[in-house]
Amino acid sequence: MKKDWQTYEPKDLSLGVFHSLMLAAVGPRPIAFVSSVNTEGQPNLAPFSFFNAFGSNPATLVFSPARRGKDNTTKHTLHNVEATGECVINVVNYSMVEQASLASTDFPEDVNEFIKAGFTEVPSQFVKPPRVGESPAAFECKVLDIIKMGTEGGAGNLVICEILALHYDSTVMTADGKVDQFKMDLVGRMGYEYYCRAFEPSIFEVPKPRTKNIIGFDGLPAEIRASEFLTGNELSRLANCLEIPPVETIFELQKQIESTQPNEGFWLSEARNCLKANHTDLAWAYLFKAYPTLGN
Repeated sequence: MKKDWQTYEPKDLSLGVFHSLMLAAVGPRPIAFVSSVNTEGQPNLAPFSFFNAFGSNPATLVFSPARRGKDNTTKHTLHNVEATGECVINVVNYSMVEQASLASTDFPEDVNEFIKAGFTEVPSQFVKPPRVGESPAAFECKVLDIIKMGTEGGAGNLVICEILALHYDSTVMTADGKVDQFKMDLVGRMGYEYYCRAFEPSIFEVPKPRTKNIIGFDGLPAEIRASEFLTGNELSRLANCLEIPPVETIFELQKQIESTQPNEGFWLSEARNCLKANHTDLAWAYLFKAYPTLGN
């Protein structure tokens, strides 16, 4: 279906409008809940959704306390990491997201957001800023560099951090030392006042491409590639195969298929169900039923 595009250029919009439009599409964004201290040791705590991981050797995280759009001032977190070169990046899960939002208030510098937002200070091992006791994971960091993207309101300040230590709450770990993604219950920032929650109904796996020799979309039969029934995601499952199963294999699989509704719509529905269950070979068998000419 042809889309009706609406195009905008930053120069034609106010900063606030452009900021909102941009962030409505760049999401969900992970939240860096950053604890820092000033030169007198006063703690500060603030969330930043301009945040991500950018390497594991060295272990690198980057977050950005941008200049305020309304008055072009800078944030206490930026002042603190500039002065001390240290911070802790805590993650935010669903049980603490509204508390974390409270900590985004522009309190005076002498106000401790841990107290205002009801969080527990946990001493760090390698840096002075405390960790957030309620967070399921926290990264103690030293600041490697701060890149200032501009001097006007809305400009980012990229705080490049190296991880010194990573702490996990044992309740989110599995017996074999992995992180249970369902127990983490992380939240992400969306546009406007919206957030999203990575909990069980919304977490899914996507199989990685098997090798560089997958058949790809261009290797799919034209009848399947042009299907208006199968989605791009479902076609991708087929394109991730190393080959289309030989006709002999298809015939053997089709012996498992019994139906009182031998029509194209039924076969396609069954193929879709097989793809959802990751039974790709059986999906091919149903597709060969739906498109009999494939076997010729």
